[in-house]
Amino acid sequence: MERTPVTSSNICSVGHDPDNQTLEIEFNSGAVYQYASVPPDEYDGLFNADSKGKYFNANIKNRYSFIKL
Repeated sequence: MERTPVTSSNICSVGHDPDNQTLEIEFNSGAVYQYASVPPDEYDGLFNADSKGKYFNANIKNRYSFIKL
């Protein structure tokens, strides 16, 4: 999946596959996670958030199942 770099103290890049509703996040640590069943508007919210980390913690973390790649 192609990811887009973002400005964040915790997140390096994000990508989304709207057909599969899969969100992929690369953290600054180098770890990459895929989150399942994430709708496009949730991705848009993360991508456009002033604080990507705060948005992630409030809206994605612990809400969607994930795997570490």
